[in-house]
Amino acid sequence: MVFTMMVLMAGSTFAQSEKYAAAMEGALVKMKDAKTGPEFQAASANFERIANAEKTQWLPFYYAGLTQIFRGFEVPNDQKDEVATEAEKLLDKAEALSPNNAEIYIARNMTGTIHMIVDPMTRWQTYGAQCAQALAMAKKVDDKNPRIYYLEGQGLFGTPEQFGGGKANAKPLFEKSVALFETYQPKDKLYPSWGKEQAKEMLEQCK
Repeated sequence: MVFTMMVLMAGSTFAQSEKYAAAMEGALVKMKDAKTGPEFQAASANFERIANAEKTQWLPFYYAGLTQIFRGFEVPNDQKDEVATEAEKLLDKAEALSPNNAEIYIARNMTGTIHMIVDPMTRWQTYGAQCAQALAMAKKVDDKNPRIYYLEGQGLFGTPEQFGGGKANAKPLFEKSVALFETYQPKDKLYPSWGKEQAKEMLEQCK
């Protein structure tokens, strides 16, 4: 009797796991296909529905936040703060389920960047420091994560040369990111894998 119950429970868990994986795979396709603000918004809502159904999985909340981040780079400046704040709330939920997570720190770097884009001259001191701290925390957890160096390169690429930025200073970071992507393996097919093509494109711009 006990053995039968254990088998049934195991089968139910496996079915739930399959259902979760299928839902996530479909949501990831929609995220990758999204191009406009409304499409990113719909993709984020899809991940959030999965997150609210699963309760214990950090990845749906992470992707819901990440998709809002992608949306944040697309919307006009007067909407960026609102979208970045929404992304931060979703990342908070992901972090509550998976503390000290390099991918979440990396995403927080991007929410800080979105806030900073609104008014770089007046916000650089506050959000620039937050962005740098987020990547420093990510390095402590996983210093072989190629997305860290891609985003570091992005930061330098957009910084004037007189302040230590520019293509020449960004190029080594993009090179490191591209090299790490060659050997970096996500933990499974649902884990973050974005950034490789973007790092290659930025490296080309530095040549």
